[in-house]
Amino acid sequence: MIHYNLRCAKGHAFESWFQSSSAYETQEKRKLVSCPVCGSTKVERAIMAPQVVSKKGREQAVSEPLPAPTTTEVAAPAPTPLLMAQEQELRAKLKELRDHIVKNADNVGESFPNEARKMHYGDIEHRPIYGEASPDEAKALIDEGVEVMPLPTLPDDRN
Repeated sequence: MIHYNLRCAKGHAFESWFQSSSAYETQEKRKLVSCPVCGSTKVERAIMAPQVVSKKGREQAVSEPLPAPTTTEVAAPAPTPLLMAQEQELRAKLKELRDHIVKNADNVGESFPNEARKMHYGDIEHRPIYGEASPDEAKALIDEGVEVMPLPTLPDDRN
């Protein structure tokens, strides 16, 4: 995932995440990237500096509180929401679905393809399961008619 600061032709600044820089470029060419304030699809990447935090820097950031702002400082404008309301709602529903599956199904780990086949062919009793399968194993299961589906993974899960 890559994070971009963006700016529309009317000067509105906003942020968004993309799978890759080429994904951003493809979406921009197809006019799929739009300003959340005015809806303009004339969007360009704004100048941004990468934020690299070392382990030592991370520990300091946690242990040292930020200084209180003085009265002479000018308040920064409120940040633009990173995710549109619909995106937040979709992510919440996907998380709810995944949490329901994890709570109500057995994690069979790497034996998932074998367990799913056994249930499909009637060798063992059907029950809700989840686990791990490589893309090739998942494709093979689907080709055999075994109904499988990946668990939704959200960007927060990778942090």
